[in-house]
Amino acid sequence: MIKLKDIDKYIDSRFQRTFILKGIDLEVQQGEFLTIMGPSGSGKSTLMNIIGMLDEPSAGEYFFFDDPVHKMKEKQKSEMHKNYIGFIFQAYHLIDELTVYENIETPLLYKGVSSGQRKSMVAELLDRFSMVAKKDLFPEQLSGGQQQLVGIARAIVGQPKLLLADEPTGNLHSEQGKQIMDIFEKLNEEGITIVQVTHSEENAKRGKRIVRIADGAVVSDEKVVK
Repeated sequence: MIKLKDIDKYIDSRFQRTFILKGIDLEVQQGEFLTIMGPSGSGKSTLMNIIGMLDEPSAGEYFFFDDPVHKMKEKQKSEMHKNYIGFIFQAYHLIDELTVYENIETPLLYKGVSSGQRKSMVAELLDRFSMVAKKDLFPEQLSGGQQQLVGIARAIVGQPKLLLADEPTGNLHSEQGKQIMDIFEKLNEEGITIVQVTHSEENAKRGKRIVRIADGAVVSDEKVVK
C-alpha cells in the first residue's frame, strides 16, 4: 500500500544542508497497524506528513497503491489525500465555529457527498461513539477525550483506506487514551490501515509493528509480540 524508497527531507541554508529525514525505506501493507516511535526532533511528524501527502520529500520515491506520489501534481495529491487518507492530530484541530455534527460532516462536503447520504453517515458515527446527545455542541463545550472522538469520527467518516494518527492520545488522561486506542484496534480489525506516532510504549504495543527512528533514519523495525 505504502512504499517509501530512499526518502530524504532537508533544509538548505547558505552554507549547509540540514537533514530532517535521511534515506528512509519503509513499506506498509494494507491492513497493518504500524507505530512510529523516536525521540522529539527525530523526524516522526515530518515522515507522517510525507505519508499523508501534506509535505513532500526533498529526494526519493513514494508509491501509494503503486501510484508514484513523487511524480504527482499538487491537485492529484490533494485528490488522493481527500479520498484515501484520514488524519488525526494531537491538538484535535476541530473547527471552533462548527458544531460536533458539522465538524464530522466537513470532509463529506469536500467530497461532494449528497445531503441524504451525509446525514446517514454522520448519524452512524455519532451513534457509534455515543455522541448523539452532543451533536449540537461546539468543541469548547466538550472534554479533551470527546474532542478527540469527534476528530476520529471526522477522520473516518469518508471511509479512508489509511488513518494517520500523530500523538492521538498526547493530550488525554490515561482512561481517555485507552478508549481511543480501543477504537483504533477495532478500526484496524475492520480493515483500516493505521500508522500512528506515539511516545507511549503501551500504545505502541496495541499495533502490529514498531518502527523506531532516530536522527531522521530508521534504526529498527520489528513485529509486536502479543
